[in-house]
Amino acid sequence: MTDLSAGTRRVALVEDDEDLARSTAQLLKLAGFEVESFPAAAPALAALTADWPGVVVTDVRMPHVSGIDLFRQLHERDADLPVVLVTGHGDIEMAVQMLKAGAWDFLTKPFAPEALIAAVTRAATARGLTLENRRLRAMSQDVDAPLFLGESPAIRRLREMVPVLANADIDLFIEGETGTGKDLLARLIHRAGKRARHRFLPLACAGMPEALAEPLFTATGIDEPGLAAAHRGTLYLDDIDRGPAHLQERLLPFVEQRVLRRRGEAMPVDVRVISTSQDAAEGPPPSLLPPLFYRLAAMRLRIPPLRERREDIPALFARFAGDAASRVARELPPVTAAVRTMLERHDWPGNVRELANFAEQFVLGLGDPSPTPSPSGNKGLTERVDAFEREEIVAAVIAANGEIGAAIRALDLPRKTFYYKVNKHGIDLGALRQKG
Repeated sequence: MTDLSAGTRRVALVEDDEDLARSTAQLLKLAGFEVESFPAAAPALAALTADWPGVVVTDVRMPHVSGIDLFRQLHERDADLPVVLVTGHGDIEMAVQMLKAGAWDFLTKPFAPEALIAAVTRAATARGLTLENRRLRAMSQDVDAPLFLGESPAIRRLREMVPVLANADIDLFIEGETGTGKDLLARLIHRAGKRARHRFLPLACAGMPEALAEPLFTATGIDEPGLAAAHRGTLYLDDIDRGPAHLQERLLPFVEQRVLRRRGEAMPVDVRVISTSQDAAEGPPPSLLPPLFYRLAAMRLRIPPLRERREDIPALFARFAGDAASRVARELPPVTAAVRTMLERHDWPGNVRELANFAEQFVLGLGDPSPTPSPSGNKGLTERVDAFEREEIVAAVIAANGEIGAAIRALDLPRKTFYYKVNKHGIDLGALRQKG
């Protein structure tokens, strides 16, 4: 996933009191925020765009344009931009009204430093989730996105090779774990070249019984279930390394000569062979006949597992979620902190296939480990804090693979406080352990 921390650690501080602005900016910087100070509302309005990746902290009483008017204009541009109002005692009633109108929070002067840091931190977390949701929605609606999604170097290289290999007419050996997309890559290469007008004949080689293998080498009509049906097209040998010895032995002379024999006559077959294996080793897979391997592997391609190309996960998840939402005629739900943590930290042993299943469950409301909505500006402060705490606890337990001790250490909470909050927020630790 994209690192949200950098974008959401930005604070626009709008304060006309120079000394107060300097001290507040220093406090925020010490807490790790990048601060951009504005002496008035006008320059802030000129600088802050609708997708500005940060939080706004503004004084209420300022000359010309007040903090309230600044909030209203920013809210018109982007209703989800978190704005924290800093008020005097006489402005509390107005600040409460603005909170109901969508302001993130308000602080009363003089405020405690930790109160400001806490408010800005929660707002930054919510802002990060909002921008991530917008980005995922935009990607899910991108109809021009390639079928073989991803911007990692390995996937970009594979995509670039598809049109080159499509007409190269050399046999390919695609290696990758289950669920990485070997079948999809093979079909993309077939469809991109001159053989696309002819058949793509897939054979599931794993455990093929001899009774089914024999007719492949004897049937010679294009409508018969034999290798001749792939004439001028592509023969796809899926999991060839798991094919039984009798199948491999019969394939060897066919791959060498591209000839089928029937009634003593030789029938040439113009076919390109694309094979796959789940094992990626220096030499041939242990269960594959070396002579067959070296004839099939004129060129070897490896599809990396998702754990090696984590930067591709957001785009893949967005596409899968968008497709699932279209199929079931549902709105794409927002991505919560718990789902984001799952996408960032899970190893995805089932790779793209597992991610697609998770996206479908997410759209149906079954794939989010934390059903509580993320904090939003129209909730009261207590509700927002509770929702934030719940999401952080759920995300920490899942990230720790259900190890409660590790989650407690990650949250830096006393054990008694952790269990108090678990009970308070109604968190089912048993269910989260299963998720982990």
